[in-house]
Amino acid sequence: MASPVLAVILSFFIPGLGQFYTGQFLKALVLFILAVILGFLSLMTFGIIILYLIIWIYSMYDAYKSAQEQG
Repeated sequence: MASPVLAVILSFFIPGLGQFYTGQFLKALVLFILAVILGFLSLMTFGIIILYLIIWIYSMYDAYKSAQEQG
């Protein structure tokens, strides 16, 4: 049984880690890779940070919902 709060906290620090915690390994990998790429690109282009924030927030939301569905 996955804790929704812990899943959100994990995804807050590392996007995709909450999905990994809930057993969604492929989704975790995709979100992590997207976050790394967009985080790197945001250092060069300011507008990209909006996309990074969207991935980051989605990661937390999805981790919470996935953990709730398991519990």
